[in-house]
Amino acid sequence: MKNLFNKLVLLTCILCLIFTVSSAYAGKRVKLAYVEWACATASTYLVKAVLQEKMGYRVNEMSVSAAAMWQATGSGDVDGFVTAWLPTTHKSYLDGVKNKVEIAGTIFENAKVGLVVPKYVTISSIAELNTHAEKFNGKIIGIDPGAGMMSATERVLKEYGLNKIRLMEGSGAIMTASLANAIKRQEWIVATGWSPHWKFARWPLKYLDDPKNIYGGAEVIQTIVRKDLKKDKPKVYAFLKKFKWPENALQTVMGWNAQDDGDPYESAKRYIKENPKVVQGWLSN
Repeated sequence: MKNLFNKLVLLTCILCLIFTVSSAYAGKRVKLAYVEWACATASTYLVKAVLQEKMGYRVNEMSVSAAAMWQATGSGDVDGFVTAWLPTTHKSYLDGVKNKVEIAGTIFENAKVGLVVPKYVTISSIAELNTHAEKFNGKIIGIDPGAGMMSATERVLKEYGLNKIRLMEGSGAIMTASLANAIKRQEWIVATGWSPHWKFARWPLKYLDDPKNIYGGAEVIQTIVRKDLKKDKPKVYAFLKKFKWPENALQTVMGWNAQDDGDPYESAKRYIKENPKVVQGWLSN
């Protein structure tokens, strides 16, 4: 009986130790959501690298649709994301979960969305698209169907009466590949676009004027977190609140990622190594 009692005590101690370690480990885990847009990938992996390399957390990042990104944060399935385009592009998503999430900070100002064409295309306004629909093969090259930009572009088709143009669903990668192919052949192409984005550094592009202001004015990219993050993980919350890209830095990291051998996490670690004062500013109390 004594041996059995000792074994039970030992087993209980082991279980308590496992529970304690597991609880501590869970407290050092962060879950982030993101959409595979160039800007979102660069921002998410930089946040991941800082949390892991500088703060000792383990980060799981989930690639999802824009709608799922907002819903997962609102439900608490993830801790947050750094990809909210406001006040216009993601307004409907925010409205759906506004009592369940918090805007923790702004990571980039003066962002923009709209329809983009190469500079050699001779039109300057969305209102001219129908007249030249054949030159564009009757298509606007879009991105993933859940993106707020796609919903806005559907409204553009309706408000401008673009009955000769179709919006094509795709992805950020398909959009940039389509631009590359068309520009190589000097063909006309129109695509959903946003800045900051590395494509503006690679090719001479321009936004088409939007006289009806469907896409809205200047946007900001913001960090969204679940309501209880500040209480549950105060150090993570404090970092996310301070995280903000310096001027031109986001464009630079996106450019690194777009190279043939680009790796988002390695690019993030490179940025951390080359910009210690910036990173320290995010981590200071």
